[in-house]
Amino acid sequence: MLDSLITSKTRLRLLVKFFINADNHSHLRGLAEEFGESTNAIRKELNNLSEAGYLQKESEKNRICYSANTQHPLFGSLQDIIRKYLGLDTLVEEVLDRMGDVNKVILTGDYANGLDTGTIDIVIQGNALNEEYLDSLGNRIADLINRKVSFTILAEEIQTGIVLYNKAAE
Repeated sequence: MLDSLITSKTRLRLLVKFFINADNHSHLRGLAEEFGESTNAIRKELNNLSEAGYLQKESEKNRICYSANTQHPLFGSLQDIIRKYLGLDTLVEEVLDRMGDVNKVILTGDYANGLDTGTIDIVIQGNALNEEYLDSLGNRIADLINRKVSFTILAEEIQTGIVLYNKAAE
């Protein structure tokens, strides 16, 4: 869907990297290694996104570090688009549908770090959750969003990850 609108795979990967989690930041060589692409291709897209104001640059020692510009007027919209592109909105909807008393749905692993690896790691916290539903849910969501989903149910709080749903915030 989004890949037909944004034809540059490098640009799309950079948008996922920086807009899935506003805390993600990286430098040119790190991104080149992470994506397995040339520094020239990455530099071109970083420059384009920086000039448009979507990314901000900051000097750290001898490197320029890039991160999402959270002050950009389209930051929230871009973050929503990226999350929809990855299918996170559908995933949360399906979890809340029949899982039981869900308190939190948290994105962890590679996707929380901005890496589109194909496997989404989700932690679900709640009371009296329907664990049998998870087996069928994982396969159904994978068909819907074209990505494998790995679920973990935890009773205790975790401090890492991106909270996709928080019952207490409603």
